[in-house]
Amino acid sequence: MIERFERLRVPAVSVALALAATVLLLLAVDAPPLDAFRQLWEGSLGRSNKIPATLITWVPLTIAAAGLLVTFQAGMWNIGVEGQIVMGAIGSSWVVREVSGPPVVVITLAFFGGMAFGVGWALIPGGLRAKFGVHEIFSGVALFFVASAIAVYLIIGPWSREGIASTSGTDLFDERYWLPTANDYSWLAIALAVASVAVVYVLLRGTRYGLRLKAVGHNPESAALLGIPTGRYMLSAFAACGALAGIAGTVQAIGFQHKLVPSISGGYGFLGILVVLLAAFRAPLTAPIALFFAAMLVGSTQLSLRLDIDSSLAGVMQGMLVLFILLVGGWQARRTRMAGGG
Repeated sequence: MIERFERLRVPAVSVALALAATVLLLLAVDAPPLDAFRQLWEGSLGRSNKIPATLITWVPLTIAAAGLLVTFQAGMWNIGVEGQIVMGAIGSSWVVREVSGPPVVVITLAFFGGMAFGVGWALIPGGLRAKFGVHEIFSGVALFFVASAIAVYLIIGPWSREGIASTSGTDLFDERYWLPTANDYSWLAIALAVASVAVVYVLLRGTRYGLRLKAVGHNPESAALLGIPTGRYMLSAFAACGALAGIAGTVQAIGFQHKLVPSISGGYGFLGILVVLLAAFRAPLTAPIALFFAAMLVGSTQLSLRLDIDSSLAGVMQGMLVLFILLVGGWQARRTRMAGGG
């Protein structure tokens, strides 16, 4: 229990400080904090007609965060997950554009296509890290821009709308190949998000693979001495994250957007990193924390409509959370070193 409390103390203190700073910011611009928070709630989860939009944001964010848990377990920062989401969307878009058949078959193939493209893109930074020691942050960021450029090229080039060269997106996919919905909800997408978290939780907590991956993440040199093929485990972690990122991209393409658009990743890969940090790398906490961020992003549109507050407040809160996580985490690490006499 003490260990769990220690792991959750940094994110809990960070959230409290970020909320306090947000309240002070609202007071500074003469905005009532309680009204602002109420609008965030009513604009996301407080009204039934707003819940679908919140879930549309929550699903890919949760799936991306689940994938990031695997690479974090291996001690790696897969910043390139954003690009892997883009490539997953491209892969699934290619399938639904080029393949005809029964909807169940085409949608299934679309998910396999998205996963294949996501895994392939993830193995590039994974291979550079495992074989040549290139840090995954640098290669991941570069590959994100490459993936975005490929998406834009396809949208204004080979997949452009007839007689139109616009970056607004491709033609809508055949409606038969959209993810099935009921009452504005895609229950399949929601089930995929829940299943992603559950599978990752079991994989990391209840298998020999998860234990070995944790050893690689904590001390790769010692793990190698114990006979664990560290390079292979690093690659497998990137592959798992890439597969989940590909699923997130597929959900975005055929489940929500119904076409390929330049901003198909939605920033969910980058935001997923913050979700995992706030969850203290614990899979069961990623889903509710992702829901909090999804509600904040969707509900922030109400601020400008009701209170004349810029909707960028949600981005400000995210930035403050990152700042306070770094500050509180650094302070905690310094305390630990001083207590150990380091």
